[in-house]
Amino acid sequence: MISYVVGLVAVFVLFSNPISQLLFPDQAARQHVSPRPRLNESLLAIDAPNATVPACPADAYTARILHRDPLVVYLEGFLSDEEQRYLIETSGPLFEPSTITNDGDETHRDTLVRDSHVAMIPRSDTVRCIERRSRALQGWPSDLYIERLRTQKYTAGGHYGYHFDWTANVGGWGRVTSIMAWVDGSDDLRGGGTAFPLIRKPEGAEAQREWCKFIECREKGDEQTGDEQTGGEQMGGEQTGGEQPRDKQPRDEDRGVVFKVVPGNAVYWENFSPDGRGYDETWHAGLPVDEGLKVGLNIWSFGRIQ
Repeated sequence: MISYVVGLVAVFVLFSNPISQLLFPDQAARQHVSPRPRLNESLLAIDAPNATVPACPADAYTARILHRDPLVVYLEGFLSDEEQRYLIETSGPLFEPSTITNDGDETHRDTLVRDSHVAMIPRSDTVRCIERRSRALQGWPSDLYIERLRTQKYTAGGHYGYHFDWTANVGGWGRVTSIMAWVDGSDDLRGGGTAFPLIRKPEGAEAQREWCKFIECREKGDEQTGDEQTGGEQMGGEQTGGEQPRDKQPRDEDRGVVFKVVPGNAVYWENFSPDGRGYDETWHAGLPVDEGLKVGLNIWSFGRIQ
């Protein structure tokens, strides 16, 4: 009996003593975890408790790491042909003009910053399979929520100026990752790439040959296009934001990466570093469509910042 009591006291001392924070940092972290902020669950892809798991096809995409800090991964074949057709057909009657926010203000329309149409997609089994694929890509973390999927339609002149998808680190929570998938691009599409001016192109002739299938590769000395000069004000779209990086406007000698519109493919990136800092390098834009039609799919994840 005495040994039993001594054992209980030892356990109590171990987990109440500050030294245990050094020995068991995970335990200490769990004791000081900020609770999840209140969320508008109508904007999240949350299944009902009795929902059945959809019969989803096996994942068949190819992942290529473009950049490691922040992590940027190119996903070839992320959406199937059937999923692309479904998203196009479903979005058609749902599109409405896109809006922006600025420093927490209410949403409003400003075509100088963002000129497109958006549709929030109903959560059918097809959509739920895309959501599950997005969570599986991230390792099924329990404290991560996929936001409701939205398609974005851009016609000639349509664009989205440079912005962040993240707003702020709120008690250790935020929009931790983004996936930009391309659903459709008309045969006559010109322009409309997704630009990351602070992410450097891959180095080396072999790497560039491989990546030039997916990113714009211009010879050094080419004139800067009007597309790349379109920086605009820093504005956020639906729940987007963040401050503009200082002295980080795109320059001719530092163009960064422009992803081509390749239907079915996607790009994934992390918005926060492990220390909770929002990555300046995720500053990006949807460059103007010169001609034709582009349809993209936003897959945002809200969760705990690791």
